[in-house]
Amino acid sequence: MLTLGCARNEVDSEELAGRLSGGGWELVDLDEQTPDVIVVNTCGFVESAKKDSVDTLIAAADTGAKVVAVGCMAERYGAELADNLPEASAVLGFDHYPDLAERLGEVVAGHAIAAHVPVDRRTLLPITPVERQDAAHDVAVPGHAWGPRVLRKRLEDGPVAALKIASGCDRRCSFCAIPSFRGSFVSRLPDEIVAEAAWLAEQGARELVLVSENSTSYGKDLGRAHAGQGALEAVLTRLAVVPGIDRVRVSYLQPAETRPNLVRAIATTPGVAPYFDMSFQHASETVLRRMRRFGNTESFLGLVEQIRALAPEAGIRSNVIVGFPGETEDDVAELAKFLTGARLDAVGVFGYSDEDGTEAEGLADKLDEDTIAARVAQISALVEELTAQRAEDRIGSEVVVLIERVESDEEDCAGRAAHQAPEVDGECVVLAGDKFEVGDLVRARVIDSEGVDLIVTPIEVVPRVVPGSP
Repeated sequence: MLTLGCARNEVDSEELAGRLSGGGWELVDLDEQTPDVIVVNTCGFVESAKKDSVDTLIAAADTGAKVVAVGCMAERYGAELADNLPEASAVLGFDHYPDLAERLGEVVAGHAIAAHVPVDRRTLLPITPVERQDAAHDVAVPGHAWGPRVLRKRLEDGPVAALKIASGCDRRCSFCAIPSFRGSFVSRLPDEIVAEAAWLAEQGARELVLVSENSTSYGKDLGRAHAGQGALEAVLTRLAVVPGIDRVRVSYLQPAETRPNLVRAIATTPGVAPYFDMSFQHASETVLRRMRRFGNTESFLGLVEQIRALAPEAGIRSNVIVGFPGETEDDVAELAKFLTGARLDAVGVFGYSDEDGTEAEGLADKLDEDTIAARVAQISALVEELTAQRAEDRIGSEVVVLIERVESDEEDCAGRAAHQAPEVDGECVVLAGDKFEVGDLVRARVIDSEGVDLIVTPIEVVPRVVPGSP
């Protein structure tokens, strides 16, 4: 099983691994054994991710194994991908997931499987959110376990695990195609989420990263019984006390939907990381409206101020897109003004590119590639300076580091503090860390910084709370 793309795809792969194991398949290490089938969970988000997916499929075919494409790119393009990629023995969409074990058996037996035919998955569920829960049981929604049994098999044994709380998105951002192939927004039931969290704790996870396409919408389809607007806060409260789980992190927050009560819950609830993954995308009101988004520099800075009033050390990260159709030099200056005022901990800077089937693909006033590249370089340089300054401001403070890497040939080890998410943010290098193990929580003092990374010295190990213990 090879996985590309985001943490949501990682959860989907672990669901598929659980289904395959239950269907009689054995997962093997590609470095140790040539499998009968390689399943590639593809990413279909942007052009570079699609290229990586195609390259991975071709490389997998070179092993001599049968290759099956699943995931977002397979769902989004289906038969078109199959026609252009003969190396894939099958291209299967989300609707094939419940029966994937049987489909792989057909592939190994040499039977041809008709390629998935894409549909706009938003059409598969009712328009009204509160009518979706019952209907969703009849639609394949990756990463959702309909019932009390956890249908998942961990593919990595690290101390961090992603936990899906919802799928799909009801927003209509003009640059984004995700809702068309991930479908309308559907929340998982709180009891299912908490049960899976307890299972992940038993598997060795100490930190849970809550993932979805839009976490701030959680609960809007669950009705009055789950308190609607306060549903995410309620789930966080329950997850924070699951035995064995020391830190819960929320990702994918929409600024326009982030209410004061949610800010307070994330910033002040013990066991919840004071970490805000805010999808700002830009700060110019003109550009944001063309993106079909809301907000501006003033409102975004107000949100940042609200967060830091409750938790001055909170981590705040975001992604921004530059070079959007119609973007002017004044718009870029407005973005720079916001970033300078916000002093975020981490920022991903992306140059705009057309995505198939999106509204932005047909917008006028497209910018040329050289202009977009120059603006990416300009904003990236500013971000590098600002985030390094923010890291430097943490010198002298205390952090709690979850150890994720111990090098056998080095004395130091590395992990992440509460303000640092896996893969997308910086890390903490723990000096004289040879006495620690992966999965340890270490209280440490920051003594230096290198870019967004922190150099820390250990103070003490935080005791573990083992699931099932008194």
